[in-house]
Amino acid sequence: MTPQTAETAQTPVEQSHLGTISVIAWSGENIDDGRDMAFLLAYSLGDGTAGPEAGERAVRLLLEQTGLPVGAGITDASKSKEPISLLVESGSASLTMPSLRVQSLVPEEWIAAALRRKQVHFIFTTRPWPEGRPGVPVEAEALKAFVADEDVLAASAHCVIPVTTLRK
Repeated sequence: MTPQTAETAQTPVEQSHLGTISVIAWSGENIDDGRDMAFLLAYSLGDGTAGPEAGERAVRLLLEQTGLPVGAGITDASKSKEPISLLVESGSASLTMPSLRVQSLVPEEWIAAALRRKQVHFIFTTRPWPEGRPGVPVEAEALKAFVADEDVLAASAHCVIPVTTLRK
């Protein structure tokens, strides 16, 4: 797995505070039904201009403005305040949400799981993960440790995003 790069009183999100936003895709067993599920994790490296703490606040504000509640269980992205979309095509996934557009190469098994379910479990954490640098392979155990960390889970928005394709 290789990561790749990307309304509170109408306060604008300070883009420079977000730092480098990366995404990483993997598939695995869904605990609810035992079938494969495609997961997509977004996170900041914590390298924004005002430091990691300001980056956490900026990501939280972005999520609030989008309508993705942090720490509130799994929501449906199709019901968010702002549009969130995921296009899966030709070995890549393109995530689009307000103030963020990211394209990532994804493994074949991820695409298969996403297309079978017609949705992806998206996790966007406010917690920085400087170890998940774009273009650098991440060991499965390191990813699992980060994603399963209770503090990371509590500081994350979780939603399912419907998958769209260019195929008819």
